[in-house]
Amino acid sequence: MTWFRARHSVLKLIGDRNGVAAIEFAMIVPIMLVMFFGTVEFSSAVAVNRKVTLIARTLSDLTSQSLSVGNTDLTNFFTASDAIMTPYPPLSTQSASLCELYIDPVTLRAKVEWNVSATFNSAGVVTLGPAVAANCPIAIPSQLAVGGTYLIFSKVTYPYTPAVGYLGAIPTFSLSDVSYTRPRQSKCVIYPTPPVGTPLGNCPT
Repeated sequence: MTWFRARHSVLKLIGDRNGVAAIEFAMIVPIMLVMFFGTVEFSSAVAVNRKVTLIARTLSDLTSQSLSVGNTDLTNFFTASDAIMTPYPPLSTQSASLCELYIDPVTLRAKVEWNVSATFNSAGVVTLGPAVAANCPIAIPSQLAVGGTYLIFSKVTYPYTPAVGYLGAIPTFSLSDVSYTRPRQSKCVIYPTPPVGTPLGNCPT
C-alpha cells in the first residue's frame, strides 16, 4: 500500500502542470530584459553617433560659407553645433576642432594654414584655443588631394556612456567623425578676419 501511494504520488507530481508558466516566465524574462535594454542602448548609440556626424558636417559647412572668420564667428559655429547634441549631454572638453588645409600643387601634401579647437563647460560656454596637432591631418584622402586648393576640416569626438555604463557594467567609449568641405565663397577662408577697412588679402600658401 505504501509503495502504491508513493508511486501514485510520483506519477501525480510528474503530471502536475501547476507553476509551469511561472517557471517559463522566470527563464524568459532575463533574456527578454537583456534584448530590450540592448536594443534601447544600441538605438541610443546610433542616434548619438548620427548627431556627432551632423556636428562635424555643420562645423565645416558653416565655416566654408564665409570669406573670413573671426573668433566670434567660430564661437557661434561651435555653440550652434553643440546644440545639435540635445537632448544628450553636450560636447566635452577639447572635443571639436576646425582646420584649414592647403594642398601643395607639387607634392599634393596638406599644410595646416590655421587651426582652432573649442572647450565647452557645463554651462555651454565655448572657449577657443589652438587645435591639437593630431586633429589637423597632414595625410588626406587621395581623391581630395587637388593641388592649389583648400579644405576646411572638422573633427568631433564625443565620449558616450551607455545608461548601464553608469552602473559600471559598460565603460565609456568614444564616438568620432570628420568632415572635409571646400570653401564656397572664395578660394580659401581667411582667419582671423582683418580689421574693418582692411582688404582680406591673398590666400596663404
